[in-house]
Amino acid sequence: MEKTVVNFGSLNIDYVYEVPHMVQPGETLHSRRRLVGAGGKGGNQSIALAKAGAKVAHAGKIGPDGALLRETLEKAGVNTDLLFTSAGASGHAIIQVDADGQNSIILFPGANFELTAAEIDRVVDAASGGLLLLQNEINALPEIMRKAHAAGCRLAFNFAPFSPEDAGALPLELVDYLIVNEIEGAGLSGVTPPEEILAKLSGRFPNTVIILTIGKDGVIAREKEQIWREPAVDAKVVDTTSAGDTFIGYLLAGILEGMPLPEALKLASRASAITVSRPGAADSIPHRSEL
Repeated sequence: MEKTVVNFGSLNIDYVYEVPHMVQPGETLHSRRRLVGAGGKGGNQSIALAKAGAKVAHAGKIGPDGALLRETLEKAGVNTDLLFTSAGASGHAIIQVDADGQNSIILFPGANFELTAAEIDRVVDAASGGLLLLQNEINALPEIMRKAHAAGCRLAFNFAPFSPEDAGALPLELVDYLIVNEIEGAGLSGVTPPEEILAKLSGRFPNTVIILTIGKDGVIAREKEQIWREPAVDAKVVDTTSAGDTFIGYLLAGILEGMPLPEALKLASRASAITVSRPGAADSIPHRSEL
């Protein structure tokens, strides 16, 4: 197992509102409950890695209001030596969760988009020769990817949230593990059937392992001509907010332990089923012992 995986990603203060349905244009809606916690795809994935048993350092940036974010990472066992501080506000998210457990999210990037060249160089140097995990919620991703590849890093990239503009700018051919859901995969490939998404992306990025999560239908992965399928584990859905982040953390923890990809997919699917059965973001991610 590699010593430490470096996750260079976002940290947000999450404001979660439980609502009967998503707010419609012109509508004012009462929330049943509000939860405030630590989130961001980057932070959630670091916590999932740590709870899965991996050694993980989180690299990112917070504002003076970000004490909760640092404390949550450290409580989960995540190394925060690469966590930088901005004079501006931390990122935050406003999350609606409806009666079916589905969510709708508004992001304010804040300090996540204030990374400097010197900070990027420090992170890449720390990750050199190991595994670097990225998501699409920080600035300067093309620069980070190229520098990390040149430093001998293996790159895992969760293309979330997806945007067509970023797809054209990112050097995705450098990525070793590309992890997308159905919407992200369709946006990147231009097709919608899961098998066609895999075929298109594998054709464009032949040296990349493509991992496509498909909600209640589970996950499909492809490495060159080899395809694996793993069904979703049945669970009562309460809140899907951190399901994908849990999946990624546990998947990479399994890979780092030397698991064959099908076994890592199974481990990640079991962990995600527990996450969706609980409310909240980082707090809903299970410990390895719960599996």
